[in-house]
Amino acid sequence: MEAKVYNQAGKEAGTVTLPEKIFGLKWNADLVHQVVRAMQANARGPVAHTKDRGEVRGGGKKPWKQKGTGRARHGSIRSPIWKGGGATHGPRKERDYTQKINKKMKTKALFTLLSRKWRDGEVVLVENLDFAKPTTKTAVTALASLAKATGAEALAYKTGRRVLLSTPTVDKNTMLSFRNLDSVLSRSVMELNPVDVLTYRYLVLVAPEKSLALLEGKNK
Repeated sequence: MEAKVYNQAGKEAGTVTLPEKIFGLKWNADLVHQVVRAMQANARGPVAHTKDRGEVRGGGKKPWKQKGTGRARHGSIRSPIWKGGGATHGPRKERDYTQKINKKMKTKALFTLLSRKWRDGEVVLVENLDFAKPTTKTAVTALASLAKATGAEALAYKTGRRVLLSTPTVDKNTMLSFRNLDSVLSRSVMELNPVDVLTYRYLVLVAPEKSLALLEGKNK
């Protein structure tokens, strides 16, 4: 599988061979759904939390004596039947939403999504991104050049989740240059995951040979 590689100016800079085991897999909707659902569940934290009668402030003193008043007996004004009292059977923050997902399933789901994006023409390979200093203007120009060269006009859009930019290593200048663009998310190759790949339309892979070597290492 031969793929064109572009430079920062949007001109062809050569070709690279894409591994079949990463970009040639058949679509597996069930696997992708299971992995993405598990990852989203694992990222979920319990927010809703109600206090029971032991957690509500106050109520340490018995409202009135046990007998002789003609009223019902009570031990605390923080009982669930009182206004301002504790909640009964309310949501608690101890709930655990995590789901088990093994490494091989997660890796195969990632490669399945990469294969689908490649077939749909949503993978762009860039030889290198060279930023002497952080500059959003240069980042916008680079995306516009790549969009024009590849025919993927949405690469240059400034709204929506358009571009997942992946580099072999964490480059500070590159990350800072694209940080102000809401439509771009910058990630290192080792941080690539099915949720991000599915969320963003285009994957821009920088330094393909190094990036592909790192991706192949994920399968070991």
